[in-house]
Amino acid sequence: MKKRTHASRGFSLVELMVVMSMLAVMSGMALPSLSRLLDQSKLGTQGQALFHALSLGRSEAIKRGNRVVICKSAEGGQCSRTGGWEQGWIVFHDRNNNAQVDGGETVLLREQALPSRLRLQGNRPVAHYVSYTPLGHTSTTSGGFQAGTFTLCVTGSSAASEGRQIVISNTGRARSSRVKLAQCL
Repeated sequence: MKKRTHASRGFSLVELMVVMSMLAVMSGMALPSLSRLLDQSKLGTQGQALFHALSLGRSEAIKRGNRVVICKSAEGGQCSRTGGWEQGWIVFHDRNNNAQVDGGETVLLREQALPSRLRLQGNRPVAHYVSYTPLGHTSTTSGGFQAGTFTLCVTGSSAASEGRQIVISNTGRARSSRVKLAQCL
């Protein structure tokens, strides 16, 4: 007499539930890492965008033999005196040295607002604008010394977080570095 063997076909409900619960646990562990990775990518990208704007402003001031200004701008055509740099910025040729876009002044670059949760603040000397002279140095429109630090970070984290700082030296050169911040304001 022949014995019949039954080949198993598929999974039992218990096996399927075990696999699904393991996948849920593993994805729960991976999501915070993925979120942190995406935040670091945004920090790097936006930090490079500001660094590029500062480099462009400096080189254009030298090339044109006239003042070039980088200022925060929400709508891309005029400088803003309120809010942070995360609203976006413009780089423009400032012929009359007033750090405002006037008729006949060319806007060289427009940067859109940063993604939500990113914060970009300049300390007091660079809170509103950065102005490059024809020699490539920074100075206020009144001729005063201008050097400062921009801090870029991700909001919403109560723990210490990674950020970027772009520091403008007294010669007008910018440098970028990673920093640990107690919190993102």
